Amino acid sequence: MIDKKLLDILACPICKSSLIYDKDRQELICKPDRLAFPIRDDIPVMLEDEARALSLEEVDALKK
Repeated sequence: MIDKKLLDILACPICKSSLIYDKDRQELICKPDRLAFPIRDDIPVMLEDEARALSLEEVDALKK
């Protein structure tokens, strides 16, 4: 599990917006860029090349 203090200071490396922690998928999500950054061994991988593009359904689900 990611430390709450770490989550508070992390930002998207591309647009600098705040991130949403998806505990089930172990990802940090940037809504504006529609990207999900993986968390491996409790370490966020904040590299654009490692990010996964979110589908339209995933983006719509975030709006709820």
